[in-house]
Amino acid sequence: MAATTAAAEPQTAPAAKGKGKLVLFIALGVLLAGGGAGAWWWSTHSSAKPAVAHTPPPAAPPLYLPLDPPFVVNFESEQAVRFLQITVQLMSRDPQTIELLKSNDPMVRDRLLMLFGNQKYTVLSTREGKEGLRQQALQSVGTVLAGAGGHPDRLEAVYFTSFVMQ
Repeated sequence: MAATTAAAEPQTAPAAKGKGKLVLFIALGVLLAGGGAGAWWWSTHSSAKPAVAHTPPPAAPPLYLPLDPPFVVNFESEQAVRFLQITVQLMSRDPQTIELLKSNDPMVRDRLLMLFGNQKYTVLSTREGKEGLRQQALQSVGTVLAGAGGHPDRLEAVYFTSFVMQ
């Protein structure tokens, strides 16, 4: 019987070896198919992909309101009288905000005149000083808008289109 067992062993070893390769190939195929399916799912459901349905509508074109005539104020600098002339334009993308600013022009001009007249020559001589003044002007005009029932956040910018100090 020992001869029969020895003869049977060589035949089962190659069969077991062949089955092991088959199981390995099946497992690799399942892994590759699962990986491909996972990559497909991730690419179609990824949060990094921009959503077409949630893009904001294009912004409306800017609308500019020139405040004419230019502002002319005097202020004191080291015991000398100085003059400041500023031409200002307001920018919004909302037509109602522009109309509200037009109808409240006297209040807007008053606030800006008071603001411009309380400046210091040494501060306005720098770029940072001019930028700070522009931000203060934006806040002042926004206050007028809020008092008139408007939305200050719809006023996007105040531009100085001419700035002369003497």
